[in-house]
Amino acid sequence: MRRLTVVVSGFDPYEGVEVNPSRRVVETLSRQGIPSDGGAECEIHGVVLPVSFSKAWPGLRDAIEAHHPDIVVATGLKRRARAVELERCATNMMDAVRPDADNMSPRGTPVRDEGPAAYWTRLPLRSILRDFSTDGIASTLSSDAGTFVCNSLFYQLLDWAGGQNRVLAGFVSLPPVAPAGVGDGGLALDVQMRACADVIVRTGEYFLAAESEVKGV
Repeated sequence: MRRLTVVVSGFDPYEGVEVNPSRRVVETLSRQGIPSDGGAECEIHGVVLPVSFSKAWPGLRDAIEAHHPDIVVATGLKRRARAVELERCATNMMDAVRPDADNMSPRGTPVRDEGPAAYWTRLPLRSILRDFSTDGIASTLSSDAGTFVCNSLFYQLLDWAGGQNRVLAGFVSLPPVAPAGVGDGGLALDVQMRACADVIVRTGEYFLAAESEVKGV
């Protein structure tokens, strides 16, 4: 069976948020893994990052360099979300309305000088949405991940992925944790866990299909 290496990232606690789903999801997936569906076995490596413009990407890059993944799925909390949001693109903009963990608040600053205005995700979003629908997971496509640390990390991840051969990378924004099911407060943690597992499984299938096509299988 083909083994795929997956790096999944989340963030440290956010100020004013009791449970950060991105941290909890990453810790659980790292510990429990994902059952194989017969297509590939996914080896999960989780990393929890500081909510820092200057330190988040170096932390994720270190994990990438340590594990040489086929797939990288970054996650973060989007406080206003009420469903799992699959991010379509990352923009070359940092515009913080509140300080990060290092008390930095860049305003109207590019993530990378002279970099392109945006990068598009490499995840198979439509296929993932179909899986979410089948599993009854509230979800939607999102045009961007804002202008705070999540977007900065996403942009640098896709900037890196653009120089790789066949690495698939993207970003999933998670809503606040609700006690159960779908509600005004977001989604239950177990639902968000299942959503991130779906993202990895579907992306793994997409990776294998592309690999087979390249090999002419």
